[in-house]
Amino acid sequence: MSFLDQQYREIITKAVIGKGRKFRQETDIITPAHRPSSILGCWIINHHYHAKLTKEDTVEIRGSYDANIWYAYNDNTKTEVITERMEYCDTVTLTIRDKQHFGEECDVIAKVIQQPNCLECRIDKKGNKIKVDVEREFLVEVIGETKVCVKVDPKCKERETEDWDLAISDEELEELDPDFLDDKEEE
Repeated sequence: MSFLDQQYREIITKAVIGKGRKFRQETDIITPAHRPSSILGCWIINHHYHAKLTKEDTVEIRGSYDANIWYAYNDNTKTEVITERMEYCDTVTLTIRDKQHFGEECDVIAKVIQQPNCLECRIDKKGNKIKVDVEREFLVEVIGETKVCVKVDPKCKERETEDWDLAISDEELEELDPDFLDDKEEE
């Protein structure tokens, strides 16, 4: 019995051929213009990133964000906000991979599970720098061409357009507003 006699078909389609996830915590060190006395607040904003497939089983995510730190100085008598652009590069290993994919052309989708977020902002023990603990998390999916095998149902009949109930019922006709178009033209 041949492959076609068994009513199976091979279909080449685009599908998710790889997935990975990366959680990262790191400490950014920022040097303010003045020696800080206390930290009053820290916000992470303006997150931007780009992901690309670097090897067969890894995705590289390059990104940046702004760390805004409000701090007091001069024995807590003055305050200032410092903004520092932080850049990062995360390598995500694909833990799920389809080894049956075709070709070299792949699309990468990176979804942020956890935006860069400040866990803690503190004054360094030496007193002249600020340490910001940041966390972030990504989920990546690689989409490429792969082959799937499907069983064909020989009893399946094609649906004719007559099978679809496209007729308008009397109830639907009664609900139509005959002045609908006239009202719109006057506005």
